[in-house]
Amino acid sequence: MSSFRRDKKEEEDGGASVFQNLDKTTLLQECRYFNSTPVNPRKCIHILTKIIFLLNQGEKLTTQEATDMFFATTKLFQSKDVVLRRLVYLCIKELSSMAQDVIIVTSSLTKDMTGKEDLYRAAAIRALCSITDSSMLQAIERYMKQAIVDKNPAVSSAALVSALHLSATVPDLVRRWVNDAQEAIMSDNIMVSYHALGVVAGARRNDRLSTVKLVTKLARSPLRSPYAMCLLVRLAAKLAEEDQTDSSEPYLEFIESCLRHKSEIVVYEAAHAIVNLRKSARDLAQAVSVLQIFCGSSKATLRLAGARTLAQLTAKHPNAVAACAVDLENLISDPNRSVATLAVTTLLATGAESSIDRLMKQISTFMSEISDEFKIVVVRAIRRLCSKYPRKHQSLASFLAGMLREEGGVEYKTAIADTIIALVEENPDAKETGLAHLCEFIEDCEHTSLAVRILHVLGREGPKARQPSRYIRYIYNRVILESGPVRAAAVSAVARFGATREELLPNIRVLLSRCQLDDDDEVRDRAIFYSAILDSNDKQLIDEYIINVPMHNPVLLEKALSDHILIQPDEPFDISTVPATEEQNENEDTPLQVEISNQPIASREEIYSEQLKIVPGIEKLGPIFKTCEAIDLTEPETEYRVRCVKHIFTRHLILQFECLNTLNDQFLEKVHIRLDVAPGYTILTEVACEKLPYDVQGSVFCVLQFPANPIETLGTIGATLEFVVRDCDSTTGLPDSGEGYADTYPLEEVEIGCADQFRTRAATDEWEASWERGATAPEACDTFGLSKTDVNEAAIAVCEHLGLPKSAIATCEHLGLTKAAGGDAVKEIRGGGLWREGTPMLVRARLVAAQGAVTMQLTVRSPREDIATLILAAVS
Repeated sequence: MSSFRRDKKEEEDGGASVFQNLDKTTLLQECRYFNSTPVNPRKCIHILTKIIFLLNQGEKLTTQEATDMFFATTKLFQSKDVVLRRLVYLCIKELSSMAQDVIIVTSSLTKDMTGKEDLYRAAAIRALCSITDSSMLQAIERYMKQAIVDKNPAVSSAALVSALHLSATVPDLVRRWVNDAQEAIMSDNIMVSYHALGVVAGARRNDRLSTVKLVTKLARSPLRSPYAMCLLVRLAAKLAEEDQTDSSEPYLEFIESCLRHKSEIVVYEAAHAIVNLRKSARDLAQAVSVLQIFCGSSKATLRLAGARTLAQLTAKHPNAVAACAVDLENLISDPNRSVATLAVTTLLATGAESSIDRLMKQISTFMSEISDEFKIVVVRAIRRLCSKYPRKHQSLASFLAGMLREEGGVEYKTAIADTIIALVEENPDAKETGLAHLCEFIEDCEHTSLAVRILHVLGREGPKARQPSRYIRYIYNRVILESGPVRAAAVSAVARFGATREELLPNIRVLLSRCQLDDDDEVRDRAIFYSAILDSNDKQLIDEYIINVPMHNPVLLEKALSDHILIQPDEPFDISTVPATEEQNENEDTPLQVEISNQPIASREEIYSEQLKIVPGIEKLGPIFKTCEAIDLTEPETEYRVRCVKHIFTRHLILQFECLNTLNDQFLEKVHIRLDVAPGYTILTEVACEKLPYDVQGSVFCVLQFPANPIETLGTIGATLEFVVRDCDSTTGLPDSGEGYADTYPLEEVEIGCADQFRTRAATDEWEASWERGATAPEACDTFGLSKTDVNEAAIAVCEHLGLPKSAIATCEHLGLTKAAGGDAVKEIRGGGLWREGTPMLVRARLVAAQGAVTMQLTVRSPREDIATLILAAVS
């Protein structure tokens, strides 16, 4: 162990880092030293450390370079130096994914794995499991089982962690080690017990009954390891979340009992689980009191955990958190600024309107000391305040404007801009103030994407202001000073002013004519395009191409254009069949989060488009019109789980049945769906699932043609799962010899409704004008008595049935109507949509609650009378 010693001369040298200016070419040359006989262990340790440092810095090695380094490193197996040998294992593990012929060191690693030196055994197990494939693992299976129950905790833990990693690639092999892992759960070593429970729970994750037995058994005899207890609490919380019946009470009782555990980490995990359960916990007060104690702890980690979880709880139970106001007030001056930030944001969410100014003043004192992630938490809290206390918009907007002027990344500035935009859209009194702050911000905005977004908002909201001309100067300045994308967005914003406000049209025409001389071709094209439309004075043309322009999904638009060019290039392309991009609205129940997700949100159509490529002739069906949300056709606890996803095309319907086999002793083959279709439907083809092993999802696709009459498309389609069953080994998953036997499994009926065949949207600002323009179109009208007694519930139910968002509901106050006698409420639903064949429609429904009943008058206008009649038929 002399390698751990450092000479005094080394400590005094200090100086520059030995890793500075590290080059992989030089390092490859240094690796040749490993071939020397004998080698200096200290020098080899230095070179191996450089290799690991280089790989962790993200340096990319070619296959040949990695192979050369790998085999040079294996020459050091002959060394007896402990530190050097452990570094050798680490380098082998890191290089194995990039090098070739790594399997050659298997015998050396197996020898070390079964040797007497415990320091070598654990590291050898980790390296061996990272380089061997499934066929080689069976040769060392006996050694792995012995290592899992080894008396040395380091060896046992290494084997269990390796099993966890292997479960992602060879789950069937790892399931054979479950019995040994169950024995290790009761180990006295806290890490071995934790890792063993992870292996067992992972092997049973798709077998609910086995998971229930495991949790029930371990809940009666609590584990010694606090980490294992935390994992057990998570498993119990998951079971309670999935089971909404009274049978979940034992899980809740176990979680609540963990609030009295001697380990702080277990207590916090239990409180966190209770807070995050969707259904109301029986005793939320106990969890809150625990978190309240954490807020007063001397440990910064516990204070952070308590404040953060209380901040999450404010979304569902703000009244429960209000009792902790005193403790949270004490945390405002906490030296840990992350804790102080969470305390203030929680108080902002639960406090009274009178305390807002004081809290905002306190948080402004340390805003410059916290990271962007926690600043975003503050911004999100302010966004909720804007909705909760609209009268405080002046001070809140000023605070946000001050934050905009500070330094920060694009995510931070985007969060502030989004909050101001939401304030402008939701609060009419704050529109002028919010737009003024946005105008000031784009003068110095260095983020192109954010400037484009704000210009779009100014173009949409600016014409509605009292003095719209004041915003044109800020927008046109962007045409003079900014980059091409920003200039193009500014041209679009200016055009909207001319389309909406006729008194500004002459000046807008002059500005657009100047933009036609721009250096950027997109700016010139937009200016010419908008000028031509404005000069036409065609109201419908201006509405469709300037005011209410749908934003189509770019990924699906590109795919639809490619398919169109390949199949029917001579036919005109109908862009209305491509799904539009829907804006993601922030969920009001979303708890305060610190982490920022930068992953793009893909639509359902994008997610399933790759899976649909398996269907022969899919490109001939045209672009996909809509993909509906998956519906369950079986109960969650059944042996075969089937979900159906409806893919709507112009004249065709594809039913995708997602099947999952939850029986580990059965192997399914030739899985297909027998359909009992409604009259008028035609089954064109079916793509069966040839093999369905345990715990691997497979899909069956059925292609149908819609009836020519839209009314006949409404109905249900019966479905039966048919397959061939072969018994298999529950541990290996390999089917037994023999042909198996045919079997069937009944499924729920698949309902094809009106909402499936429309892409609907709530009413826009120009909806009234669109409704009036459609006065000459065919109209269908009828009156219905609804089963609901509450007008709000009835309006929501109608929106869900028609596929309209809840934002389509307008109250009588917004419509300028008076309530009927006796205080009876009136609501109106306004919306529109597009039929799968490209036919538009507008719908207006007026709901009145009188004498304990709700009556609805529904009117639909569409160029096709049968489409308007279809909606009435769907409601009736």
